[in-house]
Amino acid sequence: MPLLAIETSCDETAAAVLHGQQLLANTIATQEIHQLYGGVVPELASRAHVQRLVPVVQRTLAQAQMTPNDIKAVAVTYGPGLIGSLVVGVSFAKGLALQLGVPLLGVNHLEGHLFSTNIHPEGPAPPFLSLLISGGHTILIHVRAWGQYEILGQTQDDAAGEAFDKVAKILGLAYPGGPAVEKLAATGNAQAIDFPQARLKSAMSTAPPRFDFSFSGLKTAVLYYVRKLAAAELEQQQADIAASFQQALINALVENVALAHAQYPVRAVALAGGVACNRALRQAFVRLGEKRGFQLHFPEPIFCTDNAAMIARAAQFHFSTGKRSALTLAPDPGLVLS
Repeated sequence: MPLLAIETSCDETAAAVLHGQQLLANTIATQEIHQLYGGVVPELASRAHVQRLVPVVQRTLAQAQMTPNDIKAVAVTYGPGLIGSLVVGVSFAKGLALQLGVPLLGVNHLEGHLFSTNIHPEGPAPPFLSLLISGGHTILIHVRAWGQYEILGQTQDDAAGEAFDKVAKILGLAYPGGPAVEKLAATGNAQAIDFPQARLKSAMSTAPPRFDFSFSGLKTAVLYYVRKLAAAELEQQQADIAASFQQALINALVENVALAHAQYPVRAVALAGGVACNRALRQAFVRLGEKRGFQLHFPEPIFCTDNAAMIARAAQFHFSTGKRSALTLAPDPGLVLS
């Protein structure tokens, strides 16, 4: 059935139409205003969603060559995320579902990212490991089956994307920090500076073992290193700092996934989330896959960042199992993956 999905968890206003295996439309409106402040301003984000959501949905339906009456179900992200942004999307979706007389389904944003590698049929089949790396989350997940997830590890402080943003600010780069640091790092020497890599003592001492991450120390090490430099030295070493930071972060991610794969020797590993766009990261995981004998999957760049196509795909699975949400559906900014 034609399914309309809406995503407004942070600063991307997105909508998509999925009909069977065909993604008929996928629209994403990025809120550039946050670049002025070096980060997402929640009030501005929710206000932008109010202004943009109706035009985005209209554009999506037009691209899919459909009218609202052609839609047979509505899905929406209801958490986690910014409460004001979630309220806009959930309220709109509930009203639209009520008006059209079609079923409604609230989707976990994190589960949406898991499905981002399966928007097209060639994605991994469970069981597989998925590393979700974004501005707000760094989570390693054992996908036993769709709808059955085991959290193997997650960040204990800064997420990987958050660390990229903070280091970009330290180096005087633009927001968002991930693309800016990656571009600068491509011209630097990743071995120039030996930044620390956190290895949590509890990783293998619990039953079952945990594979948690920590990037706060790495970010702080970059800050202290930069503080010792004169302006001319910083300009000279800026690319090497970016490259060395990026390599230390990638090493931490690769090492934990390698340890997890030794315990869970699945045939496939997937990367998801905005940081999965990073080319050096992908190359490192391709090498790990060749070494350990697993197939690596990652979404197209447009499906790495927040988008409604992944929400539609997750909803499609749950609709097929008979799951529905009541019109009392409420946003849950602290929603976890279970």
